[in-house]
Amino acid sequence: MIIVMGPEATQEQVHVIMNKLTALGLKVHLSEGATRTIIGIIGNKQLIAQLSIEAMDGVEKTVSVTVDYKLVSREFKQDDTIVDVGGILIGGNHLAVMAGPCAVESREQLLQSAFIVKEAGAQFLRGGAYKPRTSPYAFQGLEEKGLEMLAEAREKTGLKIVTEVVDVESVPVVSAYADMLQIGSRNMQNFQLLKTVGKTNKPVLLKRGLSATINEWLNAAEYIMSEGNYNVVLCERGIRTYEEYTRNTLDLSAVAAVKNISHLPIIVDPSHGTGRWKLVRPMARAGIAAGADGLMIEVHPNPAEALSDGKQSLTPENFELTMQEVKTIAQVMGKVMA
Repeated sequence: MIIVMGPEATQEQVHVIMNKLTALGLKVHLSEGATRTIIGIIGNKQLIAQLSIEAMDGVEKTVSVTVDYKLVSREFKQDDTIVDVGGILIGGNHLAVMAGPCAVESREQLLQSAFIVKEAGAQFLRGGAYKPRTSPYAFQGLEEKGLEMLAEAREKTGLKIVTEVVDVESVPVVSAYADMLQIGSRNMQNFQLLKTVGKTNKPVLLKRGLSATINEWLNAAEYIMSEGNYNVVLCERGIRTYEEYTRNTLDLSAVAAVKNISHLPIIVDPSHGTGRWKLVRPMARAGIAAGADGLMIEVHPNPAEALSDGKQSLTPENFELTMQEVKTIAQVMGKVMA
């Protein structure tokens, strides 16, 4: 259930209601919009139904939330959430671009990539220090040494760092280096991991699972938010279908759907979504045109020598061209880049 406070409701009235609900063992979440304050209640349905909430001072009305994901839904919060990652905003009319290699391979490779994407206009450097791979014999990442390289790249370029956490044990060490924690598609329903990042103060990038429905994806975000971390950005990265030409099928309809039913920002990953570098540029353009709040793109100084996902990585020249086109479409869509 959500409680919609009246426009004249005072902070004291809000606190009285929240304290009373908390004392009853209910989980309470506060959303303060431009014109309305909303209190979300999660807990025993029978107990909630017995409360005479609408009789409390300052309450305008109560609304029963019908979807499973309460905090993620537009019913809980009408205004778009804008996630602040160290001064870089994602959501609303703010467009963010995260770019870099799939994996941190060496200091030289990473620094070269960082300067390339920075020059083209990206605000985030992406790169995996921990790499969950389908084959146990594939390159698994440089782990903490890779995180140290990412931190050095941030110091030299000013780019924010987004990198993946692969398990609960890696959260503290990755959090010590990263500006934003990425949950990869394979871990979208790793519920213990979702709860753990939900207890941190780091913004989270949640990728859609390989075969996840939108409902399952949003419920995964609910796990994070229910632990108190509201700084969640969704990432559409393609889903597995019977199509074999592309690595995945990039579901851009999900961008429009999420915008309709959730207040969370959503970005698009056309690199994993297609698996072919020649398709990244057109799908990046399409993602922004569909209303996405940003992009995640793989860029490598020499894709032919990449240890991971070279086939879908853009060269510096192709990334520069992609960024020029994206900026043009962003203006049409009323988006601005920091």
